[in-house]
Amino acid sequence: MNLPERLGLPLLRRIDPEIAHDMALRALRAGLTPTPGPVTSPRLATSVAGLSLPNPIGLAAGLDKNATAVAPLMRMGFGFIETGAATPNPQAGNPRPRLFRLTEDRALINRMGFNNDGMEVITERLAERPNGVPVGLNLGANANSDDRAADFVTVLRRCGPHVDFATVNVSSPNTDRLRDLQYREALSRLLAGVMEARESLRRPIPIFLKISPDLTDKSISELAEVAVTRGIHAIVATNTTVGRDGLTSRYRTEAGGLSGAPLFRRSTYVLARLRQLVGDGVPLVGVGGVASAGDAYAKILTGASAVQLYTAVTFEGFSVSARIARELDGLLSRDGFANVADAVGAGARGTT
Repeated sequence: MNLPERLGLPLLRRIDPEIAHDMALRALRAGLTPTPGPVTSPRLATSVAGLSLPNPIGLAAGLDKNATAVAPLMRMGFGFIETGAATPNPQAGNPRPRLFRLTEDRALINRMGFNNDGMEVITERLAERPNGVPVGLNLGANANSDDRAADFVTVLRRCGPHVDFATVNVSSPNTDRLRDLQYREALSRLLAGVMEARESLRRPIPIFLKISPDLTDKSISELAEVAVTRGIHAIVATNTTVGRDGLTSRYRTEAGGLSGAPLFRRSTYVLARLRQLVGDGVPLVGVGGVASAGDAYAKILTGASAVQLYTAVTFEGFSVSARIARELDGLLSRDGFANVADAVGAGARGTT
């Protein structure tokens, strides 16, 4: 944690989490947070779904929904950045308060509801981003849409030329009935349309699928089958959970998706299950409770080719990404891995 974060984070924690979030992004854009630049090494550099990453530590969607701070985020040491979620039309999202900081649990609960500036404004910003680490976009659907599957296609067609990958988000718990799109027939139809739209792009980009941690084993199996059949390039495991086991914060009963430390165990279980189902054929991105190099390493050993974090940034500051990447390099070296790709799934293989 750098000096501005040591001074600023205690102050931000005293105010409304959503206001604090907006202030942190403004500080980043204003250059008030030191940027370490790229963090990489021969052990950390890797490739996921054809994307060359300087390191496997990514920023999850939701932190920079509207792509307003892409350039400084690219200099914070992340190996890749995911913006969004973006919907065809701007929408305000759910009423406030809709973001809750569970300090005792090292967690957040959000029910933001895909609040964003809409694909047109977000596309303009993405078109002006500099070259550097890969930048993707989380695709969403408007809450009042009559055809949510079509919304994903619409956003991809408009924004796709300006990003390096796109993530189909059918797993947010904060848009009514959105998670219904995860089930076999609906998901198959949705992905068929998305992949067709991808092929129409001048530069077809990898398509990721982000799933819920709350699926049953049967549903995970069906989802994996559909993802493989439709040619999905990576699966992101997982989004937030509606579970509340073991929480102590006074905000534990708030509605919305829970992220952070309490999600680590369940999201890693889903990751392990997916690795069993898809083998080495589909890269996995591990998300949920990653706050240290040890957490990231555990996901990688379980089968993740890369990881993403978000909640850790709210508690540790933007510099957490560079710290995790550097410490992960040390863990890989300690265990004799020449490259992070060699460690992917090594725990399941019993080779650590």
